[in-house]
Amino acid sequence: MTVPAFGLGTFRLKGQVVIDSVKNALELGHRAVDTAQIYENEADVGQAIAESGVARDQLYITSKIWVDHFSRETLVPSLKESLKKLRTDHLDLTLIHWPSPANEVPVSEFMAALLDAKQQGLTKEIGVSNFTVALMKEAIDVVGAEHIATNQVELHPYLQNRKVAEFAKSQGIHITSYMTLAYGDVLKDPVIQHIAERHNATPAQVTLAWAMQLGYSVIPSSTKRANLESNLKACELTLTEADMQHIAALDRGHRLTSPERLAPEWD
Repeated sequence: MTVPAFGLGTFRLKGQVVIDSVKNALELGHRAVDTAQIYENEADVGQAIAESGVARDQLYITSKIWVDHFSRETLVPSLKESLKKLRTDHLDLTLIHWPSPANEVPVSEFMAALLDAKQQGLTKEIGVSNFTVALMKEAIDVVGAEHIATNQVELHPYLQNRKVAEFAKSQGIHITSYMTLAYGDVLKDPVIQHIAERHNATPAQVTLAWAMQLGYSVIPSSTKRANLESNLKACELTLTEADMQHIAALDRGHRLTSPERLAPEWD
C-alpha cells in the first residue's frame, strides 16, 4: 500500500455540506478521502461513500485517532466505532492525530495499540500526524519505520517544514501535506500567480503540483464542485525547476495551526 498523492480533505465540513463534497469529489474521480474522529463527520463521510456507488476496493480511506482515545484500552474500540460510522470493515490508513498532550499517554503505548489494530486487520496502514523529528524517532523505536506509512503535517509554500520532511525521507516515511494552500493565503502570492499565468493554470493547481512534485501527498478540501474538479487537474501539471526554486524561496516559517494544548515543540 502507498499513500495516494492526491486525496480529499474534510476538515471543518459537516452534515450535508460534507456529504455533497465527498459525493461530488468521488463522481469527479477522487478516490482518496481523509477524515478524523474529531471532525465529527465520519458518519456523514460514510453515508456519502455508500451513496456514491464507488466500490470499496477502489477507495483509500484515512481517519485519525483523537487524543482522548490513545490508551491501550480505548484506541482499538474507538477505531471500531469509526469503522461503524464509515460503514467499512477496515481503513486504508489510520493516524495518530496529535501527540498526547503533556505526554499523558506515552508514545510507546499508543503506537503499540495502533500496530495491534493493524495486525487485527482493522487498518491496512498506520501513521502519525503533527509529529516532530523527536516524536518520529520515538514512534520508530516502538514499531519500526517500516510500519509508519506517513507523517501528516502542515506544509505549504510559507511553511515548508524541511527538517521534518528530510528526516522522514531518510527513514522511508512519506509526508502528507495538510493546509497546502495555507487557507488560501498562498493563492494571492505574486510568485505563485505569475507561475500560474505562465502555465495557464490556477494558483491552487500550481501549489498542489509543487507539493506533489516534491513527493508529498496533498488533501485539499472544497465545498464547490468546480474547485474539486479544478484541484484534481493539479495531478497533470508539471512545474519547471525554476518554478520549484521560486516557490522554495517563499518559505517563511509561517505556521497557521498550533493549538495550545496539543502542539509539540515544533522543529
